Amino acid sequence: MDHVIAARAQMGTSLAFHIVFAALGVGLPLLVFIADGLHLRTRDDAYGKLARSWAKGMAILFAVGAVSGTILSFELGLLWPTFMKYAGAIVGLPFSLEGFAFFIEAIFIGIYLYGRERMSPRAHWLTALPIVISGPVSAGFVTLVNAWMQDPTGFRIDHGRVVDVQPLVAMFSKPWATEVVHTTLAAYVFTGFGVAAVCAYALWRGDRRPQVVAGLRIAMTVALIAIPLQILSGDISARFDAGDEPEKFAAMESRFVTGDHAPLTIGGIVEPDQRRDIGAIEIPLGLSFLVGGTPGTIVKGLDDFARSDWPLVAATHYAFDTMVGCGSTLFVIALAWFAYTVRRKPLPKIAFPILAITGPLALVALEAGWSVTEFGRQPWIARGVLKTSDAATVAPGTDIAFYGFSLIYILLGAVCWWLLRRIDRHPGVEGRLPVGIRPAAT
Repeated sequence: MDHVIAARAQMGTSLAFHIVFAALGVGLPLLVFIADGLHLRTRDDAYGKLARSWAKGMAILFAVGAVSGTILSFELGLLWPTFMKYAGAIVGLPFSLEGFAFFIEAIFIGIYLYGRERMSPRAHWLTALPIVISGPVSAGFVTLVNAWMQDPTGFRIDHGRVVDVQPLVAMFSKPWATEVVHTTLAAYVFTGFGVAAVCAYALWRGDRRPQVVAGLRIAMTVALIAIPLQILSGDISARFDAGDEPEKFAAMESRFVTGDHAPLTIGGIVEPDQRRDIGAIEIPLGLSFLVGGTPGTIVKGLDDFARSDWPLVAATHYAFDTMVGCGSTLFVIALAWFAYTVRRKPLPKIAFPILAITGPLALVALEAGWSVTEFGRQPWIARGVLKTSDAATVAPGTDIAFYGFSLIYILLGAVCWWLLRRIDRHPGVEGRLPVGIRPAAT
């Protein structure tokens, strides 16, 4: 295997695995906090059982996520030494701050798990608040680094050396706000629908315990709030890309020719060599209108850029369409659930298998969205500064390391599944695990 391909495959596999646990680390503490707060307020034991079960799952997922995140931190130096040579001094600040946020999260997870019987219920509930905050803050600092990779700034290169580093300028490069908001909301969307899918599956199989019903209601409420905000932030992100990362936007929309009155392209088979999208559905004037609000808005195409600087057009376009398709489907399902709930109508039996598929749909949307970000930046690892092919390690055995790390992730996933099943089989006072987390959700 070519060393660049091996390095990219290993990093891609690591990120695809870790992002699941990172997203759950952001969203699940909020569900625990809500369930525990409702228990404190209503004294309904269903919420207490729910919070305990979710908290156990939160601890397991946090531990596995910490391991996979540690592997990623080593891979940055091992697989991309040239990138770290350039970027280490520039984006070291957000990495350091992420470490502080991670430590706060870890400390308060321990306090929350072991302090339930050692402090007042209200004080114990409040110990979950730092977890709710530190999770998205930690993920946000890492996302700032990725935003910098899309638009490197805050430094100057003099004779091949990085000089005049401005850490704060680098940390808050142009894409930072849109990318941090969109990524954070994606975590809440994934967690909400993922946990709702588990509860819906349990209800579908006849588990009608109050905590299962409560779990579905809490998770779907979080998902219902997050999904329209995510769609709005996605629209803002796309408009930003059209202006500041036009080659990425052109790949997302499979737009090969610059011009106005641009149609919106959905689906199809991308043929970069023929510079067209075969069999795509085209909405006339749609892309120009979405970008600038008028049919006359000029949308840059890939023909404005050197062929060697094109992103992975087909992969970016397919991932983008997948993300949008899954997100739109989730939005429709969430609205249908809300329509039944607000009218206090019982859900029809067919609703439970439909809600159960929202978990896999949300996972696919999460992975596809991250793929758009990474594929759309290629062939650069730091856009306009350093190409991916120049940043990868030339050390031998990278392909062997890829297979080895892939095995580690398989083992980690199996251990996680086994531990979650142990909670299911030994629930104690909390009840069976379908009230909150089950391996099917992850």
